[in-house]
Amino acid sequence: MTVKVYSTPTCPWCHKAKEFLTAHKVKFTDFDVSKDREAAQEMVKFSGQMGVPALNINGKLVVGFDEGRIKDLLKID
Repeated sequence: MTVKVYSTPTCPWCHKAKEFLTAHKVKFTDFDVSKDREAAQEMVKFSGQMGVPALNINGKLVVGFDEGRIKDLLKID
């Protein structure tokens, strides 16, 4: 399972998404798109937008902190 989180330090929904993943013991890679231009370009290419958080869960896109969709993709009850 590959989980990438594209976020910024000032985004409250980014923090909630990462806290949720951590609480469920999901390993993820966090990319701070405010400082990492390459990651920002990757995020836009993948998601088609500039909004954060953007999560890539095994190649599936989740924009924002959509807990239901994240649970579904990660098969968490």
